[in-house]
Amino acid sequence: MTQITLALSKGRIFEETLPLLAAAGITPSESPESSRKLIIGTNRPDVRLIIVRASDVPTYVQHGAADLGIAGKDVLMEHGGEGLYQPVDLNIAKCRMMVATPVGFDYQGAVQRGARLRVATKYVQTARLHFAAKGVHIDLIKLYGSMELAPLVGLSDVIVDLVSTGGTLKANNLAAVEEICQISSRLVVNQAALKLKHGEIQPIIDAFRQASRL
Repeated sequence: MTQITLALSKGRIFEETLPLLAAAGITPSESPESSRKLIIGTNRPDVRLIIVRASDVPTYVQHGAADLGIAGKDVLMEHGGEGLYQPVDLNIAKCRMMVATPVGFDYQGAVQRGARLRVATKYVQTARLHFAAKGVHIDLIKLYGSMELAPLVGLSDVIVDLVSTGGTLKANNLAAVEEICQISSRLVVNQAALKLKHGEIQPIIDAFRQASRL
């Protein structure tokens, strides 16, 4: 029996992936939200799930520790996508990558004047490429959470972060001023695994593709 390993992260992506798994005939034996197990079986003896940090999903798939995975476009942009086949945009966990500033900050004026901006973000590669394309000089400050705090205490002028409803920005007197890109989660596949286990992996890809269109 050929074993198929699918890398997932806890939280919103996992919950929104459940209907896609069901479409592929895969049901987890337990929920990662209530279990401490990092390897979870399914109703199919040939398919198992591994639970990893969202930012680590591409790495597990790239190096063959997982055959497939589900990762946000934001994570893939930071990772670079090397060695990964991305056959399906699953249209789940949607949000936007945005530049945000304190309300009243003249972002467009600063850009037009050629001001050097301090940018706080955990998406350093994405931010670097975005501002370089605009010809804006920046100092990057890498943070891992509470991005909204940075401009409020003078650590940065702007932030680059994911925005869903904008509620957190509004609560902290910040405003989204520029969209970098739309974000959703994608199915990623190890290219070598797809060749070696094509008969087992391709039906899963096809089921995910069909379900994502519904």
